[in-house]
Amino acid sequence: MSIQTRRERERAEREQLIVKAARELAEAEGWDAVTTRRLAAEIEYSQPVLYSHFKGKTAIMAAVAVEGCAELARELREARAGATGTRESLAAIGTAYTAFARRRPALYDAMFTHAVGLPFATPEAPPALQEAFGELLSAVHPVTAPGEDPGLLTETYWACLHGLTTLMRSGRLPEQAHDQRLQLLIDHFAAGAEAG
Repeated sequence: MSIQTRRERERAEREQLIVKAARELAEAEGWDAVTTRRLAAEIEYSQPVLYSHFKGKTAIMAAVAVEGCAELARELREARAGATGTRESLAAIGTAYTAFARRRPALYDAMFTHAVGLPFATPEAPPALQEAFGELLSAVHPVTAPGEDPGLLTETYWACLHGLTTLMRSGRLPEQAHDQRLQLLIDHFAAGAEAG
């Protein structure tokens, strides 16, 4: 192995160590606890080493968000693969999405709540973001009416899932009715496909 290859591998390993430490600290104590000083202490490197990888906390959160979107895309893909029809696919995606958000609240916040400077809904969006949206699109596309934009309909479904999740997590919607709200959403989206 060349010296350059070894350095690149070590750099990638340090970068992954920083992202992992940020995720763990955020899940344990929230994103306010994630500071460059605290991360440097957690990974046992100096702050300048940390800054040689990331410009600051926002850049670290962006890296966490991209990693999270890749994980979400995998979970949505697995959920959709086990579904046998339009309604079942929408239900599987909705259930997997909300379960992901509930299981990993700090990761979800980095992905979809905090401003992290990632380009969403553009061709410049990182592949992981496009893949996660693509899984949602695959479930919603069959319910798109003629002349309707499947991307906009998918954004609407995603916004509904995000809203349900966020309002429930913040205590504004009672958690015990989550399954019924999710079923209402799926019923209304699937109704178009069943009518056609």
